[in-house]
Amino acid sequence: MINLVQNEMTKLIGKRRFIIISVIIVVLLSMFSYAQVKQSESTKERLGTVDWRAELQQQIVDMQNRLSSAGQWREQIQIQIKQSQYYLDHDVNPSEPGAPTFIRGFVQNSAELFLPLLVMIIAVDLVSSERSMGTIKLLLTRPVSRFRILLSKYIALILSVSLVIFLFGSLSYLISAVMFGNAGWSAPVLTGFSTHGGELDISGVRLVSQWQYIIQQFGLAWFISLVVGTLSFMLSILMRSSAAGMGTMLACLIAGAILSNMVSSWDSAKYLFMVNLGLMDFISGSAPPIEGMTLGFSLAVLAAWMVGSLLVSFTVFMRKDIY
Repeated sequence: MINLVQNEMTKLIGKRRFIIISVIIVVLLSMFSYAQVKQSESTKERLGTVDWRAELQQQIVDMQNRLSSAGQWREQIQIQIKQSQYYLDHDVNPSEPGAPTFIRGFVQNSAELFLPLLVMIIAVDLVSSERSMGTIKLLLTRPVSRFRILLSKYIALILSVSLVIFLFGSLSYLISAVMFGNAGWSAPVLTGFSTHGGELDISGVRLVSQWQYIIQQFGLAWFISLVVGTLSFMLSILMRSSAAGMGTMLACLIAGAILSNMVSSWDSAKYLFMVNLGLMDFISGSAPPIEGMTLGFSLAVLAAWMVGSLLVSFTVFMRKDIY
C-alpha cells in the first residue's frame, strides 16, 4: 500500500500542480497584503488617527447608516453592529496589527471557495485523467485489487489536501510577516458568538489567544477542503472528462456561495453540502444561512456527504468496466 501511495504522490508532484498552486497563492497573498496596507492608509487619512477604537466606532456608525436601506442584509448588519459594540465594551481589538490578524482574515475569506478550488484542481482528475490517457488499464493489470488501488489514490488525495493547507499557511505567514510584522499571536480574540431568532447570543462568548483561533480556522479549512476534494474524487470516477468534472464542481461551489445568501426561507436547503461550507461563520458569530443551523449540524451534514461520496466512488470503481 505504501508503494501505491508513493506512486500516486509521485504522479501528482510530477504534474507540477503544487507549483502552480503555490504561485497562485503567492500572487493573491501579495495582492491582498497590498490592498490591506492601502486600506489602513486610507482609514488613517480619513479618521486622522490609528486608534482602533475610533476606527471601530466609525464602522458602527457607517453600519447604522446602512440599516435603513439594507433590505435582506438588515439582520446580518444588526448582528455585526452588536458584535463590534461588544468588542468596544470589552476593550478587545478585533484587528490587532500584525501577520496573525491578516492570516485570520485571509483564511476566513478563503475557506469556503478559494481553498476548495485549489483542492479541486488536484482531485477532479485523479482517475478521469488516467482513463482518458489509457494508463488506468496498465494500473489494473498489476496483481493488486481495485479497492487497494482506489484507496491509495484517496490516501494520496488526503495527503495532497494537507499539503495544500500547509503551503497556504506557510506562504500566508511568510508574506504577511514581511508586510505587517510578527506581533499579535497572543492577542485576545472573542469567539463563541451565536444567533437565535435574528438576535445575537453572547452567553457562550469566550476569549482565546489569536494563535488558538487560527488553529481552529485551519482545522475547519482542512475539513472543508477534504469534503470538496472527496466529492471531486467521486466526479473523477463517474466522469471520463476532467473538464466536465471540474465544471460540475465549480458550478456547485458558485451555487453554494449564491444560495447561502438566498435560502433563508428554504429549510430543506440546509442539507445541501454547498450551503454548509461556511463553517468559519459559526466561530466568528455570523448569522447562519438558515435559522437553526449550528457548527455541529453542518459538520455532520458535510461528513455524511463525504461518506456517501466514498461509498459511491468505491462501488462504481470496483464494478464498472474500465475502457
